[in-house]
Amino acid sequence: MSKEKMPMKKIDIRKVTFSKRRNGVFKKAQELAVLCDADIALIVFSSSGELFDFSSSGKVKEMLEKHDVHLKDLEEMEQPSLKLQDIHYSRLSKEVAEKRRFIRLMRGEELHNLSFEELGRLENKLEAGLSCVTEKKGKKIVKEIKLLEEKGKLLREENERLGQQVADSSTYPINMIGNDEGSSSLIGFERATVALIDRT
Repeated sequence: MSKEKMPMKKIDIRKVTFSKRRNGVFKKAQELAVLCDADIALIVFSSSGELFDFSSSGKVKEMLEKHDVHLKDLEEMEQPSLKLQDIHYSRLSKEVAEKRRFIRLMRGEELHNLSFEELGRLENKLEAGLSCVTEKKGKKIVKEIKLLEEKGKLLREENERLGQQVADSSTYPINMIGNDEGSSSLIGFERATVALIDRT
């Protein structure tokens, strides 16, 4: 049979029970500190307002100070994170604006506000970009020419093959007529034709 779970409720003999359970909690905290190498501090107030504390390091005050420093560090870490997000957003917005302006300059727009040096730098960038485009275009043209030459070679070979087949097929009937059986049949056909003409 399973053990019936007792409901949690206030105990009448509170003083003895509090002392016993408090010592049990402190003991468990000490075991946890030793087994897991953790810093643990407990603060307990009894129903009468009496203070009891425990610290694995031996000094609760030091643990409380450490806790306060940790909370302060967390607050300072959260605030800079928002500032960093704002800075990151501002930097990205500035980069986007600069890229858009550069594109307009590459199109030849908004050039009237540029100095002579800025126009020179823009010209150098345009020449470098044009050189890259020309080089890429030249490579593509050479590649297309090679493909066309290969296709032309294949077409010439195919034409030669077809021409040879046509030549072979045109000489085939002549060979058939040149044999003895074919010749005698042709002569017999010619004689029958002459005899028919004479009768008419």
